[in-house]
Amino acid sequence: MSRDHDPLWTAVHAERAALADDLATLTDDRWAQPSLCAGWSVQDVVAHLTAGASHGRAAWFRSVVGARFDFAAHNDRRLAEQRGAGPAETLARFRSVVASTTAPPGPVAAWLGEVVVHGQDVRRPLGLTGAPPVDVVTHVAELFVGRDVTVDGRAAIRGLRVEATDGPFRAGDADGDVVRGSTLALTMAVAGRAAFCDDLSGPGVATLRARCGS
Repeated sequence: MSRDHDPLWTAVHAERAALADDLATLTDDRWAQPSLCAGWSVQDVVAHLTAGASHGRAAWFRSVVGARFDFAAHNDRRLAEQRGAGPAETLARFRSVVASTTAPPGPVAAWLGEVVVHGQDVRRPLGLTGAPPVDVVTHVAELFVGRDVTVDGRAAIRGLRVEATDGPFRAGDADGDVVRGSTLALTMAVAGRAAFCDDLSGPGVATLRARCGS
């Protein structure tokens, strides 16, 4: 299947476009607001998303080698390249990659996860209510709990049972303490965003919250 007809890439493009539209009416001061990514403003997160959609495998590898495999330094360098002189330029650069299928190594679901998670990283502190469809988030949730690569998702739910209340997503230990909530809230909590634990219920929430960011 070509990338142009891959349903996951279609979802990536749709989520980028939706996020760009959500951000279009923000005043400059709101772009400077802290996101859920520690140390990054809303503008920084958007620049990071643009960077991810602008560098293929070879360029990504050269950048990582140049940063001596310091992935934080690599991310900061790429972010700085895509952060415009002001919010309008940063948003324009992001809009220019909405339909991009350029990506570093990894499954398409990982790049869907990037825009889903980082989309909420900026929407939540801004009070924006936009959210991806449940079936889109389910792809991300299943990726996250299946491996400790993109995020430490498998470790986050070790000994727990996570159950979505709005879709088919279920994972973890059948006999573990249960954590229930929307597919999006579960995905964000598994990705280390403790703020989303406020949207969850069940005896396993405290354990999951303690693991956020660890």
